[in-house]
Amino acid sequence: MEFKDQAIKCIDCGSEFVFTAGEQLFFHEKQFTNAPKRCKPCKAKRAAGGMKVRSETRTECSACGTDTTVPFKPTQGRPVLCRSCFEKARSAAMSA
Repeated sequence: MEFKDQAIKCIDCGSEFVFTAGEQLFFHEKQFTNAPKRCKPCKAKRAAGGMKVRSETRTECSACGTDTTVPFKPTQGRPVLCRSCFEKARSAAMSA
C-alpha cells in the first residue's frame, strides 16, 4: 500500500497541517481507521487539559432555597440542589 502526504485542516484552530506518509503507515500498522483531526500544537493543548472550561450557572436550590452555583445549565422541570442538599439526597438514596 502506498501512502502520500496529505494536507488536513485542524478542527480546533483551522490551520492546515501535513499528515505524512510515515504517520499514515504508523496509523495503518496500528489499525487506526480515522485520520488525525488536530494539528500537533492543538493536540498537545487538548492533552494538557487546555479545553476543559467548565461554566457555572447561578441558581436557587429547589430544596432549601439558598443561592448556589452548579456546573451545568439547569433544565426546566428538574430540581437543582445545592451541595449540602445534594449530599443529603445522595446519602438517603444509598441507604435506601
